[in-house]
Amino acid sequence: MLDAILQYEFLQNAFLTGILIGIIAPLLGAFIVVRRLSLIADALSHVTLSGIAASLYLSKTVPAMQGLNPLYFGMIFSVGGSLFIERLRTVYKHYQELAIPIILSGGIGIGVIFISLADGFTTDLFSYLFGSVSAVSRGDLFLITAISILVIGVVFMLYKELFLLSFDEDHAKASGIRAGMIHFIFMVMVALVIAASMRVVGILLVSSLMTLPVAASIRIARGFKQTIAFSLLFGEISVIVGLVSAFYLDLAPGGTIVVTAILILLVTMAVKKIKSARHVEKVEV
Repeated sequence: MLDAILQYEFLQNAFLTGILIGIIAPLLGAFIVVRRLSLIADALSHVTLSGIAASLYLSKTVPAMQGLNPLYFGMIFSVGGSLFIERLRTVYKHYQELAIPIILSGGIGIGVIFISLADGFTTDLFSYLFGSVSAVSRGDLFLITAISILVIGVVFMLYKELFLLSFDEDHAKASGIRAGMIHFIFMVMVALVIAASMRVVGILLVSSLMTLPVAASIRIARGFKQTIAFSLLFGEISVIVGLVSAFYLDLAPGGTIVVTAILILLVTMAVKKIKSARHVEKVEV
């Protein structure tokens, strides 16, 4: 496996990209889960699908668009969807959860239209849906590296603000934090990470990488920072084991990554249950 990675550029691109995604997806996922907005990742992934399908359609019908990386269109749609979600959350102040199914439904609808116009599913579209080791180009790697640096830098600089808004938004606003601007920045970062992750994990499975490692870490962590640390660890294990499994079994990496994350979740749940049982025994004694 190591020899193949050193020999083939596409494997280098896939593994380096996977390592970066294994960091930034669970990193933002920790804040998403705490804010009880887990379905936002699903909604934006479907909007991203619309952008990918639109790009594939335009590349077939407009000569000037041929050769354009669909990742850029996916990012544009994803960022637009994230901003529209924030707008709808202000419109429906007492029913903010409505923003997510509205965007999700719109993303699916627009995506189906463009897929139909592009004469149905193609090999390229399937690679975006479920991930592909061979589809990650050097340009994709550079783009995802830039996004990773941006996300990590923003989280580091705005950690206090994001933490307060996640756990107590009213107190954060009373403290003078510009909640609107922070929400805007956060949603844009989530959109960029989702669009960047689809090459390896796949559009339909990218939300799993943002939530499953966090769900596993919550079972054993004793604080929010520890939750983030375990989430990053579980995310990296899921990506690396998933990519290696996909390489040897000739499977779509998105599926193997998600199954690995689920197995980690089951292990942490079992560990938590065993610890709770031991604690009860000690109390009874």
